Amino acid sequence: MMTSFSKVIALLATALVLNASAVARDIGHNEVLELRRKGELLSFEQIIASVYERHPDAQIIEVELEEEDSSYIYEIEILTSGNQVRELEIDARNGAIVDDELED
Repeated sequence: MMTSFSKVIALLATALVLNASAVARDIGHNEVLELRRKGELLSFEQIIASVYERHPDAQIIEVELEEEDSSYIYEIEILTSGNQVRELEIDARNGAIVDDELED
């Protein structure tokens, strides 16, 4: 039988999971194609250009496109020439770098 404390923990865990899924969602390739067709997203080439502008010798490790708070954000993980792994967040509509941080 669940104690009151266990019920509260279970409810909080459920709320966190539901909240996390509402914060960001991955965008599938069909949706990306449709958004590009409508002109709502910059081309991938334009997005990558802003990465190389900031980190010219970087190697791209991983790319994800997510929708966060009605914005489309590319999360791009790179390996710099100094062997640092960084994650950049880039606005997919205008190419602005929203965040650039060192990964742990």
